Amino acid sequence: MRAIDAGILVCNECHALNRHVPGSDSQHCSRCGAVVHARRPNSIAYTWALLITAMILYIPANLLPIMTVSTLGQGSPDTIMSGVITLMKHGMLPIAAVVFTASILVPTFKLIGLGLLLYSVQRRQPLSARQRILMYRFIEFIGRWSMLDIFVIAILVAVVKFGRIASVEANLGAIAFAAVVILTMLAALTFDPRLIWDNTESDDDHE
Repeated sequence: MRAIDAGILVCNECHALNRHVPGSDSQHCSRCGAVVHARRPNSIAYTWALLITAMILYIPANLLPIMTVSTLGQGSPDTIMSGVITLMKHGMLPIAAVVFTASILVPTFKLIGLGLLLYSVQRRQPLSARQRILMYRFIEFIGRWSMLDIFVIAILVAVVKFGRIASVEANLGAIAFAAVVILTMLAALTFDPRLIWDNTESDDDHE
């Protein structure tokens, strides 16, 4: 049985349990006073909007240069992928693997995973609630690692300032990539995971 079936609402602010008041259009949390809802209003619409925007920005994030490393006055801008290839050519395979995972695999998985999760919930696809919630928790877990590349660039730009000897400059690709990371994190936050458990009475988890 779901909490909503038992007449219990969860506050999104302080997570207190509140007894649903029948006939009430706007109910407030008994602990913090925030408005409580059975489900977050327009959760799917907001999540789709953020996700689609992130998908659009993901294109320039990978095509535009993300940073320029100059040595002795010479340097060329690198995209994420060209930076990974450069690291591999210099024998720095572990660092290249970390950058590739954090900057390519993680954002791609988040975009595809959130899209599949939204589609399966909205269209009620034959995917069990347990599979959906595991996917959602994994997406939330890996989300924190998406900013690794941006952190590295920010540290390099701040530390490597030796004039014409050596310098690092962030490019437009870094801005687009940071926007993608932030938008996917917001998309994961606006999605109401309680929707996963709605209309799943036929799943194996409820047998």
